[in-house]
Amino acid sequence: MSTAQYLRCLGGIVRRELLRWVNQRGRFVSALVRPLVWLAVFAAGFRAVLGVSIIPPYDTYIPYEVYIAPGLAGMIQLFSGMQSSLSMVYDREMGSMRTLMISPFPRWFLLSSKLLAGVVVSIVQVYVFLAIAWFWEIEPPPVGYVLVLPALLLSGLMLGALGLVLSSFIRQLENFAGVMNFVIFPMFFASSALYPLWRVKESSLTLYWICQCNPFTHAVELIRFALYGEVNLVSAAVVAGFLLIFLEAAVWGYDPGRGFLARRAGAE
Repeated sequence: MSTAQYLRCLGGIVRRELLRWVNQRGRFVSALVRPLVWLAVFAAGFRAVLGVSIIPPYDTYIPYEVYIAPGLAGMIQLFSGMQSSLSMVYDREMGSMRTLMISPFPRWFLLSSKLLAGVVVSIVQVYVFLAIAWFWEIEPPPVGYVLVLPALLLSGLMLGALGLVLSSFIRQLENFAGVMNFVIFPMFFASSALYPLWRVKESSLTLYWICQCNPFTHAVELIRFALYGEVNLVSAAVVAGFLLIFLEAAVWGYDPGRGFLARRAGAE
């Protein structure tokens, strides 16, 4: 297979995902409404409880809306990754997934292309959210909008790969919603998306270590630092490590000869 053929396959998969996203307008609206509700409503409630500002362990006051904005960007990518994996379950039930998998391209390339297509959609959604969040006086430096792109790409790939792992062993479309609830909400709330880890440590050391081990925490911190022109090397390494683990597990899970699909076929 030539490089041009690989690029043509990648372009076709990305184009299909973008067309699906454009035609499903409710998916785009819901992806924006969810974080905007948190930003407009829940931020006021948390500010009332925590005070006027989140006070980090350095001599700077950060308005609560500014603090949670990167976490809400991560929320968009988390839900988008799961939504993209939901389409994998649907494609498998409809038979189009089987057509894709029997193509002459390697399985790892097909899954990576599908993963990248979903990440492209999530990045567009994040930038639209950041544009709207500007009206809440969330104004990172202009260079931050550029530097956050690699962070969004890496974190989106990691979260999307996790969704691929989940979709590989879910038998029916109806079961995916329940699994999402057991994954998305614990990952989101047990992270630094809504509150700084030093405050979590003050209240519960056990919860603090759970948050530290949560890959979504490091995805949020990677986005947060990049949005303001800094690089969190530790979070970048953790996110990259989990990306490799999840992607390898997804490739194994979608292998009809040895993965979760093989086990399900044997059980049936």
